Amino acid sequence: MKLLEQSGSLKGSRGAEEQLSLISGCSDIREAVEGALHVQECVPENLELKKQLFAQLDGIVGDQVVLSSSSSCLLPTRLFSGLVHVKQCLVAHPVNPPYYVPLVELVPHPETAPATVDRTYALMRKIGQSPVRLTKEVDGFALNRLQYAIISEAWRLVEEGVVSPGDLDLVMSDGLGMRYAFIGPLETMHLNAEGMLSYCGRYSEGMKRVLKTFGPVPEFSGAAAEKVHQAMCVKVPDDPEHLAARREWRDRCLMRLARLKSQLQPQ
Repeated sequence: MKLLEQSGSLKGSRGAEEQLSLISGCSDIREAVEGALHVQECVPENLELKKQLFAQLDGIVGDQVVLSSSSSCLLPTRLFSGLVHVKQCLVAHPVNPPYYVPLVELVPHPETAPATVDRTYALMRKIGQSPVRLTKEVDGFALNRLQYAIISEAWRLVEEGVVSPGDLDLVMSDGLGMRYAFIGPLETMHLNAEGMLSYCGRYSEGMKRVLKTFGPVPEFSGAAAEKVHQAMCVKVPDDPEHLAARREWRDRCLMRLARLKSQLQPQ
């Protein structure tokens, strides 16, 4: 946090020392949530573990506490069904590393009260995140459905020998990713013609033709996996030291990008 403060990236109005002094830990779940208005579960992505934890919380909290899961894929109906406080439950899925990537997906259970979503949305905005509301649950939510679609086609292009793993990553980092850091795919369509209807009229047939050539879901194993693994290890060896150094570099880049985006006035 002191590094964040030194770089001008620390969130909130309090200094690093004061923020650190307000963080505490304990091993008793009842003590941990005493007086809380919002509980954010962050245990590993294991359905039974999460259900066990929420069952415990359900017997402790009152009627005013939001119970939120950080799950990236587990559906709210699988996590919260049967809980007494189900109206207070939702998924609030952050993106790693959440301090630099502000998106949070809010996914309600069918019985989640609208006020629960509204309160969580307001809280996430207040702490500097960028919440989005999903009106219903869908496997993978929004972010991972988009991410997995990209990974699937990226894998297929490498597996079929169309492009090397290194060049494939450049397509994203030096191509699509440059504009997607500031505008999404729908606004990209809108701006790349004289509006959305113009884009659809101009490019829809070509898009449909290409989409029909997409193959089945890759297996992500075998020779293709070995090929991609070897290419990635040339760039970043898969030992703990090199992986940690690369993650640190990634986080510094994301820190700078987050600072740049905060300095630009949204239109």
